[in-house]
Amino acid sequence: MSDGYSALREEAWAANMAISEHALAILTWGNASALDPAAGVFAIKPSGLDYGELKPENLVIVDLDGKVVEGRLRPSSDTKTHLVLYRGFGGIRGICHSHSTHAVAWAQARRPIPCLGTTHADQTAGEIPCTDMISIEALETDYEQGTGELILRTFEGRKPLETPMVIVAGHGPFTWGRSAMEAVHYAVALEEVARMALLTLQVNPDAEPLPQHVLRKHWERKHGANAYYGQA
Repeated sequence: MSDGYSALREEAWAANMAISEHALAILTWGNASALDPAAGVFAIKPSGLDYGELKPENLVIVDLDGKVVEGRLRPSSDTKTHLVLYRGFGGIRGICHSHSTHAVAWAQARRPIPCLGTTHADQTAGEIPCTDMISIEALETDYEQGTGELILRTFEGRKPLETPMVIVAGHGPFTWGRSAMEAVHYAVALEEVARMALLTLQVNPDAEPLPQHVLRKHWERKHGANAYYGQA
């Protein structure tokens, strides 16, 4: 095995280990990948490998045509979903797919997560969309590719870096970012706002979304052109 992709493997490995560390998935569930756009390849978790057994050298290198470039193990069964998102969303360099409990609950309910407060608005510029249920035709043609295409359709008219997360109906969350670790960061945030939204609607089933002027203020001060949250 060459060492030409060692940094990319390390990045993807660290992101996958963070999935486990943040309890976003148990057993062998979930996966993260890291893209090198210059080389046209991404590193992704092997299929069915327990996090306790995962090492940087286990990560599989896949090109943007879906061909395994390097690696002894089979890549994640969700590889084609990652591939579709990398090809469809410009500017992203990392993807995380988790099975965190509260986000999956919303996915199973087939409901978008409304932006009810500023904690949510700090992370996304509005509700977290939920896809439609995948069709029989898409499932039978290519389930994982169809899942990616379903996400792309859901984001028509949306900016994927303003809302770097989605819940796939009946399935679970996918998040993305400018790095693999940022994608995991958004997976952690998604799980927490999913939990907060559920609790809020239990307290008040008629809770209304955050007013748009407050939502935009919180998103812009953290992510906008004139953001002033954090350190320069």
